Amino acid sequence: MAGPIGTITRRGLISAAALAAAAPALPQAARAATGGPWTLAAYEKAMEQSGRPVSLTEAQFQAIQARKPAAMKRIETYLKQHLGTADPAVMAAFEAVPRDYFHYYYESHQATPGDAYEEVPKPWALGYGSALSDYLGQAYMTQICQPKPGDVTLEIGTGSGFQSALLSRIVAQAYSIEIIQPLGQAVSKIFAPIGYDNVHTRVGDGYYGWPEVAGGFDIVIVTCAAQYAPPDLFKQMKPGGRMIIPIGQPMKRGQVLYVYTKDAEGKIHSHRDMGVFFIPMTGAMMKIPPPAQGVTAPQTKVEQVKTTAE
Repeated sequence: MAGPIGTITRRGLISAAALAAAAPALPQAARAATGGPWTLAAYEKAMEQSGRPVSLTEAQFQAIQARKPAAMKRIETYLKQHLGTADPAVMAAFEAVPRDYFHYYYESHQATPGDAYEEVPKPWALGYGSALSDYLGQAYMTQICQPKPGDVTLEIGTGSGFQSALLSRIVAQAYSIEIIQPLGQAVSKIFAPIGYDNVHTRVGDGYYGWPEVAGGFDIVIVTCAAQYAPPDLFKQMKPGGRMIIPIGQPMKRGQVLYVYTKDAEGKIHSHRDMGVFFIPMTGAMMKIPPPAQGVTAPQTKVEQVKTTAE
C-alpha cells in the first residue's frame, strides 16, 4: 500500500485500456454534489475538496466504472440467494454511491480507486488497522437493517464512510462514530463534497453510542466485532428499532452476526444470523466486562452459537 501522495494502485487497472474501450456510459444514478453525473472531473473535484487530491486518466476512470454493472449483478444475485429478494432501495443506494470515491489508504495518503468493484469481493485496508468491508457483506447488512425513509441510523465504526453513505441514500439522517482519531477526522471531510449533507460523524468510543441525538435511533449497525452487545446501544434504540452487530472474540473465527429488535414495550428480542469476521471493537469494550444476564439487556453466549450461513 505504500506510494506517493496522489498515486493510485495498479491492482485493477492493469487492463484499463482494454476495459475503457468497451466501457458503457457512466452510471447516471451516481451523482456529484452539483447534481451532475459521476464523471472524472466530478471525482477529481470531490477528492480535492475532501483533502485527498488524486489524478486519473480518462481511460483509468472509465475502466473502473466499467466494472460496476457486474458488481451490481453480483450484489443482486447474492441478496436473492441469501434473503430471497434484493431490496430495490438497497440496490438503488449501491447504484447511487460511487464506491471508488471511498477507496483510500489514509495512513499513507494513497487513493486506491482501482480496487473498487473487484470481481472477487474482499475487505480493503484503510490504514490505522481499519478496513473497508467487502461489498457483498455491506449489501447484506444494509438489507437486514431494513432501512426506510424517515429513519435515523447510527453506525459504530465509520471506517471508510461507505456504509453510512449507503444508508444516507435511503434514510433521513445517518450518524457514525469512529474511535481512530486520524481516520475519523479525515473521513468526516468526504461527505460534503459529494452532497451527502445528512451524514454526521464524530470521533469517539462507539460503546457509548451517541446519546445526544434526541429520540434515539431506528437502526444501529455495528461494523466491528464486539464481545457482547453494549448496553447503551440498546437504550438508544427506538421502540421497533433494530441493531445489527457481529459478536465474537477479537481476531478469531466463530464471530456471528446478531439481529436485535426492540418491541413496543421495550423488550429486546435476538436472532442469530450468519457467521462473519470483523476487526474488533476497541476502547471500553476491551475493558468493561459484560453486564450480568438480565441486568440491562440480554447477553449472547458466543460459544453456544451455531451459524446459519457462511
